[in-house]
Amino acid sequence: MNKKLAAALSGGAVLVLALSGCSDNSSDKTNDWAKSLCGDIGPQLKKINKANQQITAVAADGKPADIQKADSAAFQDLSTADAAIAADLKKAGPPPGDDGKTIQQNAITELNTNSKAYADLKKQVDALNVKDQQKFSDGLKSIGENMKKINETAYKKLFSGDTGKALLSQDACKVATSSPSPTVAPSKA
Repeated sequence: MNKKLAAALSGGAVLVLALSGCSDNSSDKTNDWAKSLCGDIGPQLKKINKANQQITAVAADGKPADIQKADSAAFQDLSTADAAIAADLKKAGPPPGDDGKTIQQNAITELNTNSKAYADLKKQVDALNVKDQQKFSDGLKSIGENMKKINETAYKKLFSGDTGKALLSQDACKVATSSPSPTVAPSKA
């Protein structure tokens, strides 16, 4: 029932795993910028990790009402975290470099778009009928597909190149995680 949703979450785990990398090849200016930003966004990155883990943990054997509750809370957390990271990135200013302003603007736009998309997924999961197993399963499948689309684009440009190396070298941007395995809840069709 929840296979596609759990699979979509593994896309979110890519972000978390990328943030646990490390590199020391960035300029001092870029490192200073990254240190400032990571100090602000570190708690939000942990929130994202926790939300993704929450969804997959309940997906394995949860009852529809439990899955709905966990997914709703997780989508709210993901929405809130992306909006907060966008605000922190705006406050931090563009990263040093020729394309820093473009990187910043694109990331802010994308994060705000993702925040709205997660808020929409929360509304969708809240509206699912937990009393009808098949309709609930079909609804989760659709939500999982939509979530996968969100995760496929998030953070790629911000965490690439010199900017990405600088961010990934900051302890506050490193998130310890175990990558959850996609699981499937039993279907009662």
